[in-house]
Amino acid sequence: MLFDPMNLMIIALAVVFAGISKGGFGSGVAFASASILALILDPGVALGIMLPLLMLIDVASLPAYWRKWDWQAARILLVGAVPGTIVGAVFYAVADPDAVRLLIGLVAVLFVVWQGALKVGWITLGTRKMGPRVGLIAGVVVGFTSFISHAGGPAAAVYLLGQKFGKTTFQATTVLVFWAVNLFKSFFYASMGIFSWETLKVDLLMIPAALIGTWLGVKAHHVVSERLFFRIAYVALLLTGLKLIWDALT
Repeated sequence: MLFDPMNLMIIALAVVFAGISKGGFGSGVAFASASILALILDPGVALGIMLPLLMLIDVASLPAYWRKWDWQAARILLVGAVPGTIVGAVFYAVADPDAVRLLIGLVAVLFVVWQGALKVGWITLGTRKMGPRVGLIAGVVVGFTSFISHAGGPAAAVYLLGQKFGKTTFQATTVLVFWAVNLFKSFFYASMGIFSWETLKVDLLMIPAALIGTWLGVKAHHVVSERLFFRIAYVALLLTGLKLIWDALT
């Protein structure tokens, strides 16, 4: 099933999408890739396939944003992400696949609702600078949601947007944070059996898709408006999240 041509095509498209998002648009909707894969694969298999590829995308993105990040903001998020990752690992160890599907789906739907609330003005960010305490809490959420569904981007964005950074500083800080978070959680994934020889074989096949997506994302960061990209992503994410919730509950 894992090497079915249709499944491989869906995985490739999801990986390209993740590369574009992480390489150029702050990782905000990159976790949609794991959500999409969870529709056709066991959630653990989907997470195991995506993490090495996300790590490759992180490394491929770093040179374009080298030392353009804000180290203080990154450090605060990373300190909070350590306990958040550990809590995520404990949850994953005791939860069944449907519980993981449900959580991934809820995160996806709530993220779209959050973005809609921002658009209509029910929630505002950036009106005042957020302090370190908010950053630590955001870091905990980053660690937990990143472990469960590779969905740490929204929590990081909440804090970083509150720092009023320019888009390049924001993007560079995001790339640095998730390079470190993904590296940290990879040790847990390996020890918990989330990686397998089968998932690693798929990862080898998907290396070109990850690199192409990253290259496209870096280019798009400088020349493409984010509006259309995110509109399409939000619709896909909402539908995916609702389907995962339905599958988990039924």
